[in-house]
Amino acid sequence: MTIDLGKDDLIVAVIGAGAMGRGIAQVCAQAGIQTLLYDARDGAVAEAIAALGKGLDGQVAKGRMSDDDKAGVMQRLKPMASLADAASAGLVIEAIVEDLAVKRDLFRTLEKHLSPDAVIATNTSSLSVTEIAAGCDRPQRVGGLHFFNPPPVMKLVEVIGGLRSDPALADALVAFSRRIGKQPIVATDTPGFVVNHAGRAYGPEALRIVAQGIAAPFEVDTLMKEAAGFRMGPFELLDLVGGDVTHAVMESIYDRYYGEPMYQPSALMAVRVAGGLLGRKTKQGFYDYASAPVASAPTIAAAPQAKPASVWIADEDGGSDLAAALKAAGIKAELGGTPGAQQVCIVTPLGEDCTTTALRLKLDPARTVAVDMFGRSMAQSLGRYTVMKNPLTAPDALGAAYAALAATGSPVTAINDSTGFVVQRLLAMIVNVGCRIAELRVAKPADIDTGVELGLNYPKGPLALGDLVGPARVLAVLDGMQAATRDPKYRATAWLRRRASLSVSLHTPD
Repeated sequence: MTIDLGKDDLIVAVIGAGAMGRGIAQVCAQAGIQTLLYDARDGAVAEAIAALGKGLDGQVAKGRMSDDDKAGVMQRLKPMASLADAASAGLVIEAIVEDLAVKRDLFRTLEKHLSPDAVIATNTSSLSVTEIAAGCDRPQRVGGLHFFNPPPVMKLVEVIGGLRSDPALADALVAFSRRIGKQPIVATDTPGFVVNHAGRAYGPEALRIVAQGIAAPFEVDTLMKEAAGFRMGPFELLDLVGGDVTHAVMESIYDRYYGEPMYQPSALMAVRVAGGLLGRKTKQGFYDYASAPVASAPTIAAAPQAKPASVWIADEDGGSDLAAALKAAGIKAELGGTPGAQQVCIVTPLGEDCTTTALRLKLDPARTVAVDMFGRSMAQSLGRYTVMKNPLTAPDALGAAYAALAATGSPVTAINDSTGFVVQRLLAMIVNVGCRIAELRVAKPADIDTGVELGLNYPKGPLALGDLVGPARVLAVLDGMQAATRDPKYRATAWLRRRASLSVSLHTPD
């Protein structure tokens, strides 16, 4: 078939006038393309066009668009009375309900009206493009064009070719995406594509941390923002997207990868969804949105006392950096050697809990705490510290360590004993899932990072995050966690292990 989505007289038909469909139609019309809009519900298209006009009025009022530009967009946006009106379209973009049978039925109907060279693109976020196209007479014309909500704002588009798609289709959809001002990435037809696949680390692992009593949702969110530089904490994100939506994606990805432990859903989330605690949409989630978000203050296991005159620090990962920071705050920090009988002992483990590290180094557990130095290179100069106690840590030892860390000018959060703290666990899982996406050839390494940065709004993509903190350190966290828990969820991917062993970037191709 001949594929030409770059011609000046291209007409795009968008099927579905909901939030996604109307947003996609707006993007196409703003790019100067004649755009048709259809919805099976009577009145839906008129409502959508009116809402778009109101939204563009706001852009005009803010000086972001002229009256003439707004008029041009509205003139290029036309309603369709029936699917037969799509006959003139060179590209049809479907944005209807996520139901395989319904989409297949729509595509079969569209084929009766379209020219042989017209392209049909599905905006599916979770279904297989190949399965959708299997119901078509010409599956070679069907591809995926996954926009993100809201389409006028989000720059990313995932381009997906099905197993029977024309080899030239993906390139044509990439060029079209750029034509309408979007940043495309190309993904294979696999569950979750890139972005929803990559998201299987942040929220699910945070839910596991809370379920294990290691830290509260507010503390996890605070640590990921202030100790790792993320713009939103995982529980803020879960509440924003909606617990029902995120849990459904968790279950879908887990099922479609046949029970892969890395993608295990959370029983905690299932209960909250059943109880209707869905987040912002229900005014109650992990935070209370009835009036304004209200978060509980982080709990501190021991009130800070006067900073200690000296502390002992294990000469391990980040220990020398921590010693330098404490010395700059006027605290004598002894790095390595034998600790004094009454000294607070600070360890900085990777993937171990405080208990295991204290026993390995033959330290008194009552005088030992652990501090996470894993993500310090990511946060600002006063990034938040995490101090972790073990079950035998004396309150005065925890308080002294807390006060010593606070003396550096950085805020501090105290958590319960955990293999991998909070930041280590979340970052290591994000990196490992990103490596698995690369390992499965879902997308090129650079596209994986671009997709996650633009689609999930992380400070960096997973492979770039791994390079920043060090692939060998990420591997140490995962190996430590798996050794302690015997949980296959934490097994390192071969992609990560090879590159960490070779001391090369996670972007290094095979």
